[in-house]
Amino acid sequence: MAQFKERVFSGVQPTGNLHLGNYLGAIKRFVTMQETHDCIYCVVDMHAITVWQDPKELTRQIREVTAAFLAAGIDPKKHIVFNQSQVAQHAELAWVFNCIARMGWANRMTQFKEKAGKDRENASVGLFAYPMLMASDILVYRATHVPVGEDQKQHLELTRDIAQKFNNDFAESIAENGFGDVFFPLTEPLIAGPATRVMSLRDGSKKMSKSDPSDYSRINLTDDADTIAQKIRKAKTDPEPLPGEPDGLKERPEADNLVAIYAALTDSTPEDVLRQHGGSQFSGFKASLVDVAVAKLAPIADEMRRLMADPGHIDAVLADGSDRARAIASETMDAVKDIVGFVRAR
Repeated sequence: MAQFKERVFSGVQPTGNLHLGNYLGAIKRFVTMQETHDCIYCVVDMHAITVWQDPKELTRQIREVTAAFLAAGIDPKKHIVFNQSQVAQHAELAWVFNCIARMGWANRMTQFKEKAGKDRENASVGLFAYPMLMASDILVYRATHVPVGEDQKQHLELTRDIAQKFNNDFAESIAENGFGDVFFPLTEPLIAGPATRVMSLRDGSKKMSKSDPSDYSRINLTDDADTIAQKIRKAKTDPEPLPGEPDGLKERPEADNLVAIYAALTDSTPEDVLRQHGGSQFSGFKASLVDVAVAKLAPIADEMRRLMADPGHIDAVLADGSDRARAIASETMDAVKDIVGFVRAR
């Protein structure tokens, strides 16, 4: 079996305001992973246009996601930070994968069904083909690991299916071109830790979302300290005090959400939080959560604002990262062309 260099790939879409859920579910983990893995972090702007985007707003949001990466502590010199559209091999390999994947596989993708809704005939072809581009994002770097949440597990399974089928379909050519018995790895998930699914501050049964009409449903990464404090104080709760054990949070979604947020921000567990705050009324617990959230998030917001005021610096980071990403992706794509049988310049 071929040996692959361990490499992590992950991406964030530049659509809408980044919020606490994006930070705890993805960006905070990215910062931690860079201490132990070789990481490639991508602003997936090509995925963003599967639904229409205002061009000026898309430009701003690509820079804002990049600013969030940098402000949170990702090191763009040690790791690669870039935007997808600057590396043409993502789209090139996606076409090959469109020809490898089967319609039945794509039809089973639940995220397309959810996003397209009842008006599937009016959805873009790009929205339908999104999972093949996602497979390309990962495999153009022959990434061995991807951090995934619940909503992306099915797409990673499809990525593995595509890699397996490519390896099987072209086994003879892969060997003839000197790549051994397989070319693409079967990428493994890096399972998320606690509080990766952050819920709305107004309704604990719904995921925190940038599309929610109420700004009080979420904490945006650009919120200042006063706004963070106000949103936490106004967060929906119930009249009972906090329990002493996590079992006491069952059927109490808003309480469960706030405890999970506290645990994630302090790198602890719900059990730890409840040992410290069990029996407290929410007024006291919210005051402690405000202190924690402001201490953790306000400096990120301040740094994001500083970075956004210097778009030239952000663009330079993306250009450098794209050059380094392209060097890896072009090597993969050249090999794929040889394996498939395309004629290319030498």
